[in-house]
Amino acid sequence: MAFRLLTYNIHKGIGGVDRRYDLGRVTETIGHYEPDFVFLQEVDDGVPRSRFERQVDAIADAIGMAHRAFQANVKLTRGHYGNAILSRHPLRHLWDIDLSIPLKKRRRALIAKAHVRIDGHDRSVVLSNLHLGLAGFERALQLRRLLASDPLRHVRRDTPVLIGGDLNDVWGSLGKKFLAPHGFQCATGKSRTFPAFRPVRSLDAIYFRGGVGLESAFVGHTAVAKQASDHLPLVADFTISPAE
Repeated sequence: MAFRLLTYNIHKGIGGVDRRYDLGRVTETIGHYEPDFVFLQEVDDGVPRSRFERQVDAIADAIGMAHRAFQANVKLTRGHYGNAILSRHPLRHLWDIDLSIPLKKRRRALIAKAHVRIDGHDRSVVLSNLHLGLAGFERALQLRRLLASDPLRHVRRDTPVLIGGDLNDVWGSLGKKFLAPHGFQCATGKSRTFPAFRPVRSLDAIYFRGGVGLESAFVGHTAVAKQASDHLPLVADFTISPAE
């Protein structure tokens, strides 16, 4: 079975160039790639700048994703914003992992276990969506904490695990230092996703481990994507076998 994962920092639906709020551009961008799983960062919920929309539901409904989960990271005067996972397959378990470092902006990882039906058998896929901090020491501590969390520490080594999001990995060193020793491979290499209108930095990434194979990966460069956010979406195609 093949499936597609898309990760995307949507910048609350505010364009990176024109600074205009237009969630329709975000949903058009995501829908264009027809993903099976979506990791979103900087998703607003009840915030004035985004017309008080619950963006996780607005996006999921627009692209026909029946299953969704939202995680509030940063509380604002009115509303909050955070991470979200959208899925075409049922999400049976959710974990909210606190990655916050004292005196730094609150950061969390949203982990879900999706159940995919293949040839009459259920196959679990662990999905981990995160948005790491801006400082190097912060990202290191946050990844260590993520990898030591119960849902990742106790998962079987042959269970497919996908980690993705806005890692703010300016130097491109996080995978080799922290994820590779735990068996994770980078699906997306040094794919440039920021800034969207002329990308020069590889801030976003997707990593995988377990019974899943990488087919291809690419950055979404449509004209709408270059306007919809300050990041471009990152897409990876995988295959999974029915046997555990």
